[in-house]
Amino acid sequence: MRIIVIEEHAFDAGLAKATEEPQAAEAGYLKELGAGDAGAAAPSTGRPAIRSVREIPDRAFDMGDGRIAEMDAHGIDMQVLSYSNPTQLAPAQEAVALARAANDRLAAAVRAHPGRFAGFATLPWQDPQAAAGELERSVKELGLKGTLVVGRPGGTFLDDERYRPVLAMLDALGVPLYVHPGVPLPQVQQPYYGGLKGAVTARLSLFGWGWHAEAGVQVVRMILSGAFDRFPGLQVISGHWGEMVPFFLQRMDDAMPRAVTGLSRSITETYRSQVFVTPSGMLNLPHFSFIHEVLGADRIIHSVDYPYLTNTGAREFLERLPVGQDDKEKIAHRNAETLLGL
Repeated sequence: MRIIVIEEHAFDAGLAKATEEPQAAEAGYLKELGAGDAGAAAPSTGRPAIRSVREIPDRAFDMGDGRIAEMDAHGIDMQVLSYSNPTQLAPAQEAVALARAANDRLAAAVRAHPGRFAGFATLPWQDPQAAAGELERSVKELGLKGTLVVGRPGGTFLDDERYRPVLAMLDALGVPLYVHPGVPLPQVQQPYYGGLKGAVTARLSLFGWGWHAEAGVQVVRMILSGAFDRFPGLQVISGHWGEMVPFFLQRMDDAMPRAVTGLSRSITETYRSQVFVTPSGMLNLPHFSFIHEVLGADRIIHSVDYPYLTNTGAREFLERLPVGQDDKEKIAHRNAETLLGL
């Protein structure tokens, strides 16, 4: 069974340098994630995670033979690569050039290993018109398969009118947007997650809860703003089993029916039509079982969240799922092939 995983990260040196200080200023608690911190908690299944944040750069900068050797060791056929650098935090006057250069490097890695890698572009969200142009260039000229945004595109969410050019371009090109978590809004971080031991506050703010909740809110706001009605071809990918949202779809339908939202469909109907979910390495059967029942196999795509989590167990998890072979094949590779044109 072919395995394609689509939330697999790399770092870009230029973006890392340009965004390090702005990110530290926005999320000073990141310094609490020191040596020995996993960066993402090792799952209860025992799959190993990165042992220290200082290990991340060596593995994440590799978009070549070392990464492929890791894939081969665990039965992964293809990774869809994306940068985990928050390009939107780079200085505005540098962002377009930085994004172009980073996308060129990503496309070069894909060209060097076309059977093993595909890629999602990074965009200069500071200038939405330029971001739409860079998306078009990345897809049409570089062969990238969509884009991934790390957190909010700016001080507001993707439903903000200023980002409409990017959503329109995604719709026109027929490529997806992966909504990945990022550091939560500074205005809510301290009142929601502060006041605890430093490492606890940092983890709760980020991969313990906060950035997942915010990523889920971002997708919900896109639905409620009518973005999916305006752009019926727009497809969004949401990791970590949908960042909590699928577990509240029925509740939101009850609390915000069409008579209130004014949308053409219910929240659940919109979600089932225009959102895919991935596990992001959360290889837990209860999560899968719920998502499979609510959304169906047509809306699930496999992902590992490498290098924050290792590839260990990624193939075995799929092979042991208590579903038919047709559903396994959809999740393992066919949905990704169809959505991304692989």
